[in-house]
Amino acid sequence: MYVQSLYARRIKKMKEVLLDKRLQTMVKEYVPQGEILDDLVCFFSIFSDYTRLKMISALAITEMCVSDMATLLKMNQTTVSHQLRLLKNLNAVKTKRQGKVIFYSLRNETLNDVLLKGVEFLGY
Repeated sequence: MYVQSLYARRIKKMKEVLLDKRLQTMVKEYVPQGEILDDLVCFFSIFSDYTRLKMISALAITEMCVSDMATLLKMNQTTVSHQLRLLKNLNAVKTKRQGKVIFYSLRNETLNDVLLKGVEFLGY
């Protein structure tokens, strides 16, 4: 019984917050929830794969077709196609057809900006 009482008091102390109410409210309002959190997780997943990072870097320079990207980045065409499909589903890239060839490009420069901020954060 005594041990349970000590445990209960300890738990109660752990729940106490040192921040004042104004800051607590700010934190609660700032931390993303629900759909916004889901969308942010999807957005940042774009940067969680070596292949996708290389492809985003290449597409920041110019639009490219699958075969050019595979050749220049020394990757299998199937891998490039698969990753481009994922990037397209995440609204990271857009396509333009010229005859039989599909060219891919970044949907907007924000992806490159985020990538460059990561490079800057790491000190490169």
